[in-house]
Amino acid sequence: MKLKITKDAMLTGLQRVQSVIGPRTTLPVLQNILFKAEKDKLWLLATDLDLTVRTGVAAEVAKAGATTLPARRCAGLFKELPPGDIELDTDDKDQTSIRSGSAFFKIIGISEDEFPPAPRFEAAKNYTLDQGTFRDMLRNVSCAASTDESRYVLNGILLSFRGDKLAVVATDGRRMALYEQEVEFPKEAEADLIIPAKTVNELLRTLGEKGAIRIQATDKQVAFEFDDMYIMSKLMEGSYPNFRQVIPAQGKDLERIKLEREALLTTVRRVAVVASEASNSVRLSFSKNKLEVSANAPDVGEAREVLPIEYTGKAISVAFNPMFLMDPLRNLVSDEVFMELTNDLSPGVLKCNVPFLYVLMPMRLN
Repeated sequence: MKLKITKDAMLTGLQRVQSVIGPRTTLPVLQNILFKAEKDKLWLLATDLDLTVRTGVAAEVAKAGATTLPARRCAGLFKELPPGDIELDTDDKDQTSIRSGSAFFKIIGISEDEFPPAPRFEAAKNYTLDQGTFRDMLRNVSCAASTDESRYVLNGILLSFRGDKLAVVATDGRRMALYEQEVEFPKEAEADLIIPAKTVNELLRTLGEKGAIRIQATDKQVAFEFDDMYIMSKLMEGSYPNFRQVIPAQGKDLERIKLEREALLTTVRRVAVVASEASNSVRLSFSKNKLEVSANAPDVGEAREVLPIEYTGKAISVAFNPMFLMDPLRNLVSDEVFMELTNDLSPGVLKCNVPFLYVLMPMRLN
């Protein structure tokens, strides 16, 4: 392998793939990145066997070839090189000479033959949608995923391709976030895919605002392809709960309240300062044209703030975990949100002007 590449292109490629590499592994080669030069590109690939990321960056390739080099050492080295072009030349013993200006380095690598092959996606189900839309869907629901390892399947995000729609869902049993979007795909491509949290985080880090993303899925693997990026992941095994059963019915006692998103977020954040670790709740009390947000902790103190709102319905007072309430308010960009409540003990539902809803269980206070 012999090539010339700019420092900026090299660092861009490394930044896209190196986060996949874990701190510990029983296979030394998994601490390396695969460098593969062909035509006018350098392909970089990293894997932890569950998640594989590959990206391509422009390069002047004099001789095609491949090797693997230690990820963190290379990242540190290339970052410190002076601006300009970098020349890489790998011999048949997988020793790579690196030149930049007057600087010279030789790094010992491991053969490509010892690197795990990337997953293959033959006879896969295919879906295509907009990158920016998919990123927004993941960002708005991922906060609701569980971090409890005992409920393994809830640590992931569900992509449910059903009935000409993609539903992206996350829940930890106390709240549920759902974002739906119409997507064209054949009936035989209907599937439920549970994506690990690490894969979702990688997508959120690398997805762009525009352009298409292609999703390929088999029974055990999923791949996301966009902008010279390939993110390939194992799917989580298990059955995801029926998320539609969690959505409260639209009864005649339902109250739908319009709220300013930023004002509500700011108020809850301030009042939550005095919420204790024991109760960790804020109370929302709705009455005619006002919302009072309050918190009371015997060992800390109390806080109270009133927001003017447009409301003429019945008085309702409900308590929520403030962190759970603030999560969707931080991620949404709508100026207004709508809170749907039936009574003090029923779940609250947060909606806005996009096909998103967030179900939040209330807290029982003595």
